[in-house]
Amino acid sequence: MRHFREPRGDRPLIVPTKGIHPDRAMITIGSEIIDILQEPMTVSALWSNLQERRAVGSTREVGFDWFILTLDLLYALGAITLDSYNFLSRRSR
Repeated sequence: MRHFREPRGDRPLIVPTKGIHPDRAMITIGSEIIDILQEPMTVSALWSNLQERRAVGSTREVGFDWFILTLDLLYALGAITLDSYNFLSRRSR
C-alpha cells in the first residue's frame, strides 16, 4: 500500500495527510463508494452517482483517475467484487 502515491507528487493517497484533504483521500472516497453500492451497478453508473453526490454536498470534486485507484484499493482489500456481467457490488460479510 505504500506505493500508492499522488500522480503529481510523492504524497500518499490512502489516508488524509497534511497535503491531502480528507475529502480527497482514498479512504474517504472508498467509504462513499461502499455507501452508494447498496445494489450492484456498473462502473459508469457508480461514477455518475458519486459525481452527483459530491456535487450536492460541500465535498471536493474527484477525478476519474482517483476514482479508479479507489476501486482498485477496495477490490484489493476485498470490499467490492466484479461479477461476470461487469457489475460492481459490495462483498457480503
